[in-house]
Amino acid sequence: MTPKNLKLLAVCLLTGISTHAWALESDRNQPIAIEADQGSLDQGNQSTVFSGNVQIRQGSLYINAARVEVNRDNAGNQTMRASGRPVQFGQQLEKDGMVKGQANEVRYASASGIVTLTGNARVERGSDMARGHSIVYNTRTEVYTVSGGGKGRVSVLIQPQNK
Repeated sequence: MTPKNLKLLAVCLLTGISTHAWALESDRNQPIAIEADQGSLDQGNQSTVFSGNVQIRQGSLYINAARVEVNRDNAGNQTMRASGRPVQFGQQLEKDGMVKGQANEVRYASASGIVTLTGNARVERGSDMARGHSIVYNTRTEVYTVSGGGKGRVSVLIQPQNK
């Protein structure tokens, strides 16, 4: 890992931008509501595609995208790919308001617990913010990595803690 990524990783860990650890516990027990212009299910391939103004809600969690594809393998692991310009998402936290973000594409793999935001990726928690070409978040270890892509730079804003 480059020194730039290592420093940024440490900063992101300190900011506490974590949807998994701080999200509302009650959201997991809520039904998932999906609205879209079109939807298709291929039971043989265990895949579902929603397109056109896709809106997904589960409790306080929301995802808005142009297209969402969900696939399940024989072991029951799911992958999700949401695309749009941009995909927007957010969730109420147990403490400290909302976490929200956006990217051109968001991918999630349940087997690894990895969420990858690509293309103009941005995550905000309160007044704290991380932005770069891509943001990779491991929901199991709660580790973020922000990359600038090519010669691009990353940007992180951390507000002082109130005592």
